[in-house]
Amino acid sequence: MTNHFGDVTQNCKAMLVIGANSAVANPIGFKHMLQAKDLNGAKLIVVDPVFTRTAAKADMYLRIRSGTDIAFVYGMLHLIFKNGWEDKAFINDRTYGIDDVRKEAAKWTPEVTADVTGISVEELIQVTTLYAKTKPGAVFWALGITQHSVGSSNTRILPILQLVLGNAGKPGGGCNIIRGHDNVQGSTDMCNLADSLPGYYGLGEPAWRYFAQTWGVDFDWLQQRFFAPKWMNAKGFSLSKWWQGVLQEEKTHSSSPIRALWVQGTGITSMSQTVKIQQALEKLDLLVVADPFVNEVAVITNRQDNIYLLPVATQFESEGTVSATNRSAQWRTQVVKPMYESKEDHEVMFEFAKKFGFYDELVRGMKMAVKDGKVVQVKEDFVWPDDAMREIARTIKSIGLGGWTPERLRRHQENWHLFDPLTLEGRGEMKGEFYGLPWPCWDEKHPGSPILYNVDTPVNEGGMGFRNRFGMEHNGVSQIPGERVHVKDSKVQGGYPQITKANIEQILGITLTEAEKAIMGPSWAMDFSGIIQEKCREKGVCAYGNAKARAIVWEFPDPIPMHREPIHSPRWDLVKKYPTYPDQENNFRVETKFISEQQKTDWSKEFPTMIVSMRVVNLSGAGMIERCSKYLAHITPEMFANIHPDLALRYGVKDRDMMWLHAPHGTKIKVRAHHNRSVTPDRICLPYNFAGVMQGVDMSANYPEGTKPYAIGESSNTITNYGFDVITQISEFNAGLCRVEKA
Repeated sequence: MTNHFGDVTQNCKAMLVIGANSAVANPIGFKHMLQAKDLNGAKLIVVDPVFTRTAAKADMYLRIRSGTDIAFVYGMLHLIFKNGWEDKAFINDRTYGIDDVRKEAAKWTPEVTADVTGISVEELIQVTTLYAKTKPGAVFWALGITQHSVGSSNTRILPILQLVLGNAGKPGGGCNIIRGHDNVQGSTDMCNLADSLPGYYGLGEPAWRYFAQTWGVDFDWLQQRFFAPKWMNAKGFSLSKWWQGVLQEEKTHSSSPIRALWVQGTGITSMSQTVKIQQALEKLDLLVVADPFVNEVAVITNRQDNIYLLPVATQFESEGTVSATNRSAQWRTQVVKPMYESKEDHEVMFEFAKKFGFYDELVRGMKMAVKDGKVVQVKEDFVWPDDAMREIARTIKSIGLGGWTPERLRRHQENWHLFDPLTLEGRGEMKGEFYGLPWPCWDEKHPGSPILYNVDTPVNEGGMGFRNRFGMEHNGVSQIPGERVHVKDSKVQGGYPQITKANIEQILGITLTEAEKAIMGPSWAMDFSGIIQEKCREKGVCAYGNAKARAIVWEFPDPIPMHREPIHSPRWDLVKKYPTYPDQENNFRVETKFISEQQKTDWSKEFPTMIVSMRVVNLSGAGMIERCSKYLAHITPEMFANIHPDLALRYGVKDRDMMWLHAPHGTKIKVRAHHNRSVTPDRICLPYNFAGVMQGVDMSANYPEGTKPYAIGESSNTITNYGFDVITQISEFNAGLCRVEKA
């Protein structure tokens, strides 16, 4: 989130919620939206294929066809530009590439938009008028936006809308990605991914050398951990398509097939292509699952050997930080020691490292500290989790975690009552800090940044411009704004590039001593000495620069977002007009099909019904924990699908009958039919919170004795259609087709 929920309550006048059902997935956050309606008179606009619990509270609800979000926003932009509702000064001063967006938006007349999205011309005009004329406006989204083959473009078109309207970097505005699970933001910031180092540092050699320093290990030793040096700088397999590295059914690019899988802290059954996952599990040499509850990845396979279940501790038996959806850290104190034979996650990792001979290297970073600009070992042992947090704070400068010391975060936990829940501002002994030190929190004296990109707030109080990440110019156009884009109280007028050792003296107008130059790092993001940050703070300058926000991503297949039909689209006529991407030869080490799959046949003839995924509030994520509670399981004791009575009765399916749902790739699930008018007769809606049954086969015998949940059922991801985002490879959970059949 660029802003935070308290800011919404206090300042927002219009809330556009698209691809998110916050009332179910993030009810605490949704409370703030309701408060904004009651206390601030804010209007709530909900755009969703299903009439959700969030939509029930909306001032305006628009039912959109899945996979057409880009078309919808372009329809809004068409009307905004046509009527002159854009923020011309903001566009001119703080953005780059909006002219290209304007040209594309010109094609999306209300009539064209209505045909593609299913939203009527009247609704489009009404919602655009309301949102464009009500300032400030905030956009909220979640997995309904990201989980598409065009998910990366979806997450770009919404910020572009905010830039055009001047809602970015403003109290009550911004782009607010709602996290549905505890510490999703934290795990993202630590980059538990296959294409990045922690803190969003890339996989290039300079980044690896920087981390080698902070970890206190030799770079050559790190490189030798890889089969060959080139793999150090290459993406690994993604969570979405790891199974392809096992099965080798399609082309892969790796040194060898995947032979072992270690699962810790994720629900594999929440991934798509469950049957492929099942096949890969059967073929593996080794499967290890570390979880407080039995992860269903160990249940959907019938293999009897080389499966190890390691009991790990719950959050109540652990201590450390989690990061909230608004970028704030929260310290959690251990309530009880780990029960029985369970171990905390880090202890399992330590034992793993000891077994394979790199324990000393793994923990050495927690024994290090910065002395005279260099990271050196200062003690023989470490204290968990304090020293782990110190290691993170000294290293992750890219998003500004330098101020996240364990001492500060503990004080916030102990004095949470001294913070205003709306502004996050501290009182009394916590005065001058924002609750949880929302990043960037540049150093131990910085208060945190509750709102990103706000130039009306001094840097030393949490303000900043847009980050300079992509050079000084593009196609001869400067990426640095003029003097009118001035961060309050900054001694540097207007825009400026990110601060490096090479340019700091010129930009800040200072002279460094030879001693400072000797220990200073090459850039603000790799400066262990902290001198660059110190000098910038003295001048009221944000070390990452003050640049224009770019609407054009020239490295992507679509430099500006383009509507492309889902891989399995119900509109064959539009597939021809708005085709998907060419097939990918190698992304995350695997070949991925796009156009060849989409245009193989008119899938809608045999599979005429759209699939929409949903959550139920009592079963979070894959539901493997919550379904072990008889009280939570009692609320939704079996897997089901919401289906409109007209659609159900067309196939002879009565309310509460069992029905088969068939997918284009030959898989099926057997679920209970719930007649429900929240969906229209052209689509069904089903939760992804179940597992334990595979294509009608009860797998519950595979649960160890005494561990079977109170509720099991088919996984909706068994029929999630093939399709992956062209950049991130996230699965296309939220746009696909199926066929209904009475069981």
